[in-house]
Amino acid sequence: MPKLKTKSSAKKRFKISARGKVLSAQAGKRHGMIKRTNSQIRKLRGTTALSKQDGKIVKSYMPYSLRG
Repeated sequence: MPKLKTKSSAKKRFKISARGKVLSAQAGKRHGMIKRTNSQIRKLRGTTALSKQDGKIVKSYMPYSLRG
């Protein structure tokens, strides 16, 4: 059986936590910062966990991640 390929876009954008959750950057920080308040920008720092349904899809793109 041949090896499965990992989607390069997924491996650059997502990370699997130790408990198996999929982590990604907060949405809404790409452009339009002038419209947002400083408190909104501060709250969008760091990472967030994807929902269970979205995480399943992302994990299918990364077949050899530690917590598959």
